Amino acid sequence: MEKLEIYGTLGPACANKEILKQMFFSGMNGIRLNLSHVNLTDSQEWLTILHEAAEEANVEPKLLIDMKGPELRIGKLDKPIHLIEGGIVCLGTEIAVPEQVYGHVPVGQRILLDDGKFLLEVQEVKGKNIICKVLHGGELTSRKSLALPQQHIQMPVLTPSDMENLRLAKKYGITGIMQPFVRNAEDLKALKQIVRELDAESLEIYAKIENMDGVRHLTELLPYCDHIVIARGDLGNAMPLYELPMVQKHIQDICHAYHKPYMVVTQMLHSMMTQPTPTRSEVSDIFYAVYHGASGIMLTGETAAGAYPKEAMSFFAQTARSAQNVLKREAANQKNQH
Repeated sequence: MEKLEIYGTLGPACANKEILKQMFFSGMNGIRLNLSHVNLTDSQEWLTILHEAAEEANVEPKLLIDMKGPELRIGKLDKPIHLIEGGIVCLGTEIAVPEQVYGHVPVGQRILLDDGKFLLEVQEVKGKNIICKVLHGGELTSRKSLALPQQHIQMPVLTPSDMENLRLAKKYGITGIMQPFVRNAEDLKALKQIVRELDAESLEIYAKIENMDGVRHLTELLPYCDHIVIARGDLGNAMPLYELPMVQKHIQDICHAYHKPYMVVTQMLHSMMTQPTPTRSEVSDIFYAVYHGASGIMLTGETAAGAYPKEAMSFFAQTARSAQNVLKREAANQKNQH
């Protein structure tokens, strides 16, 4: 309970020494760098600012790198594309997609973009053009995640850029790896072998559960990682969304049974991307994640790209502390009763 890890995510919204210091003073004791879009060398300026802020705040934060791993993403766009609900968009021409997608997009296949914010349905496939109807639209920007529910695409555990980032991890003060889309024990065994070969065994491994393969094989993953991450963005794309709380509880129960630390992430204060205060349901989500035994919680876009990174971290940490206080009172009451 005392060792709760409270993470923000480093990005343009908080890459400022004074902002980061305020986030540390609020209670942040860890930070994530998402390497889906950048490499460690690209982030050198941000990391220098981070380390300076941590030193001035007298904090030694954990620093996690979120790898690319076996994840599908659209390509770089020249400018944002507005997907009009009911309209047609062509993947492959208007929006570049990875080669691995082809062969897994029959007519009727649904395609989720950007953690499920956008929903497409395949109408026709002509060579390298995947013609889709937009079911849920909005403004789409570059390099967003792509998911194909019910499809199984074999992908390498690490990309070449992941390998290079691991080689540089010690130099930049990295303490842990967030490995996305872990499917089975073989994924983690392969990762641990690579980490050994790169002399980076001091890095903790955080296994992100983002698909149903990971859920099904959860118990076999536990010996090969230090932490489980309930990554609700893509995990929520792998099932009807109303089933996500049940699956989250299932993962939590297994982690408790095997005494494995776990973290809860994704959209914990999503409204604070644009608003200065959270919703009631968001603070309840944070409270119960901590109350039910999470060893860590994390903000992602809220601090990396949101309009209120300092305020978001303040609400985040204060809500977590309120849950910890309740746990302390309950523990004290139980002790007194005995």
